[in-house]
Amino acid sequence: MRRRLLLLGALAAPAVGQAQARALKIVVPFPPGGAADITARLLAEQMAPLLGQPVVIENRPGAGGNIAAEAVARSAPDGATVFLGGATIFCANRYLYRNSMPFDALRDFAHISRVSIGTTLLVTRADRPWQDFGQLVAAAKAAPGRLSAGNSGWGTISNLTIAKLCRSAGIEIAQVPYRGLAPGINDLLAGNLDMLFDGLPAIVPHVREGRLRALAVGSARRVTYVPGIEAVPGMAELIPGTDMDMEFWYCLSAPAGTPADVVARLHQASIGAARNPAYADKLLPLGFTAITDDSPAALTDLIRREDAVWKGLVELSGVKLD
Repeated sequence: MRRRLLLLGALAAPAVGQAQARALKIVVPFPPGGAADITARLLAEQMAPLLGQPVVIENRPGAGGNIAAEAVARSAPDGATVFLGGATIFCANRYLYRNSMPFDALRDFAHISRVSIGTTLLVTRADRPWQDFGQLVAAAKAAPGRLSAGNSGWGTISNLTIAKLCRSAGIEIAQVPYRGLAPGINDLLAGNLDMLFDGLPAIVPHVREGRLRALAVGSARRVTYVPGIEAVPGMAELIPGTDMDMEFWYCLSAPAGTPADVVARLHQASIGAARNPAYADKLLPLGFTAITDDSPAALTDLIRREDAVWKGLVELSGVKLD
């Protein structure tokens, strides 16, 4: 209890510069309704009282997150604007946009902390004939390229997950890109797609309500903490012997040049928010868990280490976006 009071006291201290006098803006690189947007809004609820200032969300979708990332990288380094980045944007995009990458993930940002981590969920409409993963794979093998899967845009976690699935299971699936997850869900529910393999938060409610059928999670192991999909098998069960384990995370990052004390204050606020049960408990039913980094340097090191993993996934997908 004493430790928590000390943390709250530190966060209540006056902000450096003018960050305290105005709202903190979290720029989200995808449209409302998807995993990133849900994470940001839950986080904002908890960060606002810790910072003693409003926290607002700005959705700026496009170019696989590069539009939003570039806007934040070029914004004033005064602690008033942060970016909800993620593994695909900071690690995969440099290989997807080899000739037109508008920022450098390490040079142009002062990384703060991860705030959530999750995986993907493979779903079909509940009235489709495939009762389990094996039946879907058999159908795909019987008609190569005939089944369709929506993704949230080329280079997104859903696009890379489907590409990895096709290689691991030895199947061909036609991918249909959308501007975010929400329109893909709408088309799946309308019967215009055969499947989605995307982030859990926006999909799980439809599974619980019986409109969608869950066939697999993208992580190696089952996601037993999410009500409604506890029994859905993971990749280690379904495709043993492969290295398919699709987990992705979201983080907060400020523009490079943001003063170290401001970054430290934002780090404290993100830690305090992510460790609050009011945040973490709301993430769990959606398929995400709260996660934090001990220091901004730790997150920077993680991004550097994961570069090779995401490079391999991009090369596997064959996607080039410029």
